[in-house]
Amino acid sequence: MALKRVVVTGLGALTPIGNNLDDFWTGLIEGKSGAAPITYFNTEKFKTKFACELKDFDVSLHLDRKQQRKMDRFTQYGMVSTEEAIKHSRLDLEKIDKLRVGVIWGSGIGGIETFQNQMLDHASGDGTPRFNPFFIPKMIADITPGYISMNYGFMGPNYTTVSACASSANAMVDSLNYIRLGYCDVIVTGGSEAGVNIAGMAGFNAMHALSTRNDSPQSASRPFDSTRDGFVLGEGAGTLILEEYEHAKARGAKIYAEFLGGGLSSDAHHITAPHPEGNGVKAVIKNCLNDSNIKLDEIDLINTHGTSTPLGDIAELKAINEVFGKHAEKININSTKSMTGHLLGAAGAVEAISIILSLNHGVVPPTINHKNIDENINPKLNLTLNKPQKRDSKIGMSNTFGFGGHNACVLFKKWD
Repeated sequence: MALKRVVVTGLGALTPIGNNLDDFWTGLIEGKSGAAPITYFNTEKFKTKFACELKDFDVSLHLDRKQQRKMDRFTQYGMVSTEEAIKHSRLDLEKIDKLRVGVIWGSGIGGIETFQNQMLDHASGDGTPRFNPFFIPKMIADITPGYISMNYGFMGPNYTTVSACASSANAMVDSLNYIRLGYCDVIVTGGSEAGVNIAGMAGFNAMHALSTRNDSPQSASRPFDSTRDGFVLGEGAGTLILEEYEHAKARGAKIYAEFLGGGLSSDAHHITAPHPEGNGVKAVIKNCLNDSNIKLDEIDLINTHGTSTPLGDIAELKAINEVFGKHAEKININSTKSMTGHLLGAAGAVEAISIILSLNHGVVPPTINHKNIDENINPKLNLTLNKPQKRDSKIGMSNTFGFGGHNACVLFKKWD
């Protein structure tokens, strides 16, 4: 059976550097940092006192109070980015076959804030379990696609992938294959995360995963810099509308990119640290290229996982060097996490959107905050440092990796 072609017809973004698609792109090109002191809670006793929070975001413009009370912030974020993506796609919700429209979502830690707040309330009481009836529905990671499907009446496949920071990339790969195999005409996919809270910050601090550069939050996320000391936690959501090509063509949809393929692999090495030689990364890139039927020298862009951790950045670039050989030096490589921070399970979706926007605008966003050369990195690699670069690119790749050794890679082609 011939596989069906899959295209991207809608995008939505809610990020620390822009609350919609246009503002997100402007923030990327301007090299804007989303990092700032945390406003959500008192950080006096925390090792890290900053994060990439959303700025000037008013959820009441999108959801009424009753809806807000029933949803953790990670679900609210997913609803907002999806609202934008569906409008962007110009899908006629009265004409499409909703039995053939699915929602496959990604989130690494789901409603962690709901869980945190409920348990703090319980611990402060007399031991009587006076739990909110929405405690479980707000907390579970799969609730966001449930709400999206109920809001729009989509009755196709509906679930969440959970693979830590690779979650939304996994969701995109699953969505690609459901459409390829003919099970769906349209799938709403992406991811959302709201981990900037007491539990999220304290947990990642305990692992020594976060930067502690409290004197300079905006420059703390510095992928590939020799002085990097950990990632900066971010929050938000990204949504992509994936559509079978003939379905999109028949309704006259504007197409933003073709989703060529995806790859998955496991490091099988350590619960948090990457394999030092990037073995899992090499495998996932090769799997993605094979799935896409694309040659090495056709790749123009790679948005790396690039979290700004001492081990992770080196392992990923080693893998890219080994897989692509001399062609690696001709690729524009960047890390948009230098601006957005690390959106955990939402990172894959937001960074895929960045790649698609790069292909459409002919500009590669920079890797900001780079000052110090790391002797462990090939100096001939073009890491798109500090300034955007113009490039008429045809094919772009996005890498996303998660605790537990989960690796995902997706590949998009500019639509002419």
